[in-house]
Amino acid sequence: MRSATPSDDADLTARARIRDAALARFAADGFGAPLRAIAADAGVSPALVIHHFGSKDGLRHACDEQVRRIVAEGKEPVYGAPGGHPDRADMFALLADVERYGVPTLYLLRVFQAGGDLARELVDDMVELTRTTLADGVASGAVRPSRDEDARARYLVMLTLGALVVDQALHPADPGDTGGFIRGYMARYALPSAEVFTEGLLLDATMLDAVAATWPAPTDPTPTDPPRTRT
Repeated sequence: MRSATPSDDADLTARARIRDAALARFAADGFGAPLRAIAADAGVSPALVIHHFGSKDGLRHACDEQVRRIVAEGKEPVYGAPGGHPDRADMFALLADVERYGVPTLYLLRVFQAGGDLARELVDDMVELTRTTLADGVASGAVRPSRDEDARARYLVMLTLGALVVDQALHPADPGDTGGFIRGYMARYALPSAEVFTEGLLLDATMLDAVAATWPAPTDPTPTDPPRTRT
């Protein structure tokens, strides 16, 4: 199985090689993938996997941390670093290299489909990362401020993940070409999503005014706040 995952280790040490093989195998086959298959993908013995990670759960934890790092790397060019707008050259480089995110993206979808505490933790991590990077974008002038920054960050994460889950269901990834999933998704939705994010959709504020009057931004927003009705 071919791994297209970025790595911290320039020379792909045994530990990094095992981790990347596990990411690819979990992404393709789910978390029930046997340790022996992961070891074979990495070209090592199962005993060496246990030596480096202690257990399959330890290997899963290393994969989770790697995916968290990859997600963090991908945010800044989109929303803009402090002190300026997104660098166009960085943005083009990111779009040209999207297929390297195939494995970590499919891995994340496996986590979210499985649900549970880990999925909630990863979503919370992504929301916090998004909230922080959006705040940097607001400070630099690259992003419009929001009436409810926390709710906007959570909505953007849920919107992105939901779109990926549905697209994966309609266009299942080829386990031998996980980058193809990202290429296909970007071919279908990169332009319309950039258009909506950049230019907006509606030409007047009628809907926004009605929604703001019915569901005003809470003073202490949480994901479980009930809808607010007009009194």
